Amino acid sequence: MKKVAVVCAAGKQGKCLVDEAVARGYDVTGFVRSGKVANPAAKTVVKDLFDLTKEDLAGFDAVIDAFGAWTPDTLPLHRTSLKHLCDVLSGTDTRLLVVGGAGSLYVNPEHTMQVKDTEGFPEVFKPLANMQGAALDDLRKRNDVKWTFLSPAGDFVADGARTGEYLLGGEEYFVNDKGESRISYADYAIAMIDEIENANNIRKRFSVIGK
Repeated sequence: MKKVAVVCAAGKQGKCLVDEAVARGYDVTGFVRSGKVANPAAKTVVKDLFDLTKEDLAGFDAVIDAFGAWTPDTLPLHRTSLKHLCDVLSGTDTRLLVVGGAGSLYVNPEHTMQVKDTEGFPEVFKPLANMQGAALDDLRKRNDVKWTFLSPAGDFVADGARTGEYLLGGEEYFVNDKGESRISYADYAIAMIDEIENANNIRKRFSVIGK
């Protein structure tokens, strides 16, 4: 039985990840700043991400980072929180899987332009996309951690249906047969847990969209 930790398990994506891992029969622990993990089959540890230690995360096969920040003063935490988790897991066999964003996906084969740099990308989302992109750049420099960064579709739907189907991509933005880049949190969670099982993208970024 795999042991999986979900950091920031109280958020919407964190809850989906906990539910999917529990459904696979995993031994799941959710780390939250307050309260209790919603799924009764998962353990709860109440502790701030920045207070997590090597001892807290020892023995897990995988740690999923579902951290999210949205306000101007908290956006830099995307980088500092990820650095902290990397430092904690440095030199261990525990995998670190990160819930990423779509803004840093490339839109050309040369990988010189990202989604966030294209005309029409909403200005309101640029600071978040820039910070998540910077966090990914930091991650690429870590050879001491078994990291994986999973970018969702451009339209990331919190309350969308769980269809059980998805399409995998690499570093470039892509669409499905309907011309859409869209996926629900629930289907994204399936792809993330599948990656824990398949281990196809260690020290890589890949992407997922709905069929």
